[in-house]
Amino acid sequence: MSEGRVALVTGGTRGIGAQISIELKEAGYRVAANYGGNDAAAQKFNEETGIPVYKFDVANFDAVKAAVEQITSDIGPIEVLVNNAGITRDSTLHRMTADQWNAVIQTNLTSAFNTTRNVIDGMRERGFGRIVNVTSMNGQCGQIGQANYAAAKSGMKGFTKSVALEGASKNITVNNVSPGYTDTEMVRAVPANVLEKIVAGIPVKRLGSVHDIARAVLFLAADEAGFITGSTLSVNGGQHMY
Repeated sequence: MSEGRVALVTGGTRGIGAQISIELKEAGYRVAANYGGNDAAAQKFNEETGIPVYKFDVANFDAVKAAVEQITSDIGPIEVLVNNAGITRDSTLHRMTADQWNAVIQTNLTSAFNTTRNVIDGMRERGFGRIVNVTSMNGQCGQIGQANYAAAKSGMKGFTKSVALEGASKNITVNNVSPGYTDTEMVRAVPANVLEKIVAGIPVKRLGSVHDIARAVLFLAADEAGFITGSTLSVNGGQHMY
């Protein structure tokens, strides 16, 4: 049974990550929610949900290592890892700076190595692990102004498949959940006329909800999902079928 397993959700105090943390807790997991910088939001999340929060930079290997050790001491060995943390630094390539490129690659892709590398040994020793990487539809189909973001999210797909092959014999599954346009703070900031066009292009004629994404993550995180690995579950309302 999944109940009682320890789950770490990166970027787990806001937006999609917050909903994933909440629904994992409601399903009986013992959840640790990571955040990077917004102390006020994290404190509010902790007060409202009772989920412990841990501030560390997922792009820093040593910081992740220390945090994993702390979470293991506080709650227990991490058995479920949700790599959700991500940022955007959008710009067309001919205007993109090296800093914009590197920031997104480090936070959105290298972070998956940092976290996974620091939990994989324990998962192998215990003979169980569930790793769910939150990617993006734009990593599958590309997007103007997001060469850095799309490269990072697409790169995570290759990372997922390789680690899935390596972990399969140890009952460690590694899968992607690939959201489309979802009703989050970032999407709500899009001008109304632009958002209207986006929704018009989604076959189900609505934005995704954070619950839609969290539900997919919970499905793949479950003990019962042991025969699914190396896969991508697209949650995009039919906007991109691949």
